[in-house]
Amino acid sequence: MKRDALLINTARGSIVDEAALTEALRERRLGGAGIDVLAVEPPRDGNPLLEPDVPNLIVTPHTAWASRESRQRLVDEVAKNIETFLLGEERNRVV
Repeated sequence: MKRDALLINTARGSIVDEAALTEALRERRLGGAGIDVLAVEPPRDGNPLLEPDVPNLIVTPHTAWASRESRQRLVDEVAKNIETFLLGEERNRVV
């Protein structure tokens, strides 16, 4: 990656080598990183990405999806699923 690139991981923690990412950030070989997930959740002591001296890193508590809008959409979808079930209709059905 380019030195000014940003790595964003909101998928699975283990797809990123945490030690290598830590080293790349400390050595300024990567512009920065934002992660919402670690290889082990909840994090354990000794995770290199949780060290206080890692520059240009944002770690969120694996809840970045939980914006007000996302939660409202989830509630709306659940309500619609219940409504259609009670009406005897099918919705979001995979066979």
